[in-house]
Amino acid sequence: MAATTTNEAVYEDTSSLPSGFRVLAEFPDVLMIPDLIFGGLVWILVASSKVPLPILQGWVMFVSVSLFIFSFLFMMLYCAHAHGGKSSWTTIDASYHCIAAFFYLSASVLESYSTIALNDLPFYQLYQENIAAVVFAYLATLSYTVHAMFSLIRWKGSS
Repeated sequence: MAATTTNEAVYEDTSSLPSGFRVLAEFPDVLMIPDLIFGGLVWILVASSKVPLPILQGWVMFVSVSLFIFSFLFMMLYCAHAHGGKSSWTTIDASYHCIAAFFYLSASVLESYSTIALNDLPFYQLYQENIAAVVFAYLATLSYTVHAMFSLIRWKGSS
């Protein structure tokens, strides 16, 4: 009987958001770390490339800076246990990561297009920096997408 109670408690715990420093150790919330790393690298690489195509790369900068700030705030709120174990936070978490995955996909495609356009220009160093930004933008897209899928699974399990 005690084993059943323990298993039920473990199952209920997996459908809720972690708090404290468990955020940095439990899947999918540990994916906030690669989200921040890859997003920060996209931000740095695009900003250092002198932004030769401001209309395209402006969206990339907006997405990378905004999602870096929001992901950092989410991580700090979870570490501070601001969600208080409420199920509405699982909805917010799943919604945020789905929107973030979509935004990063759009930013990755635009950064790819701007990098292809830079291939014809004589700025080889800018081209290399933008290739690196494309790679990290797609890695950030992958990280946010995986996080979104597992957040949706957690959301479905919590309702």
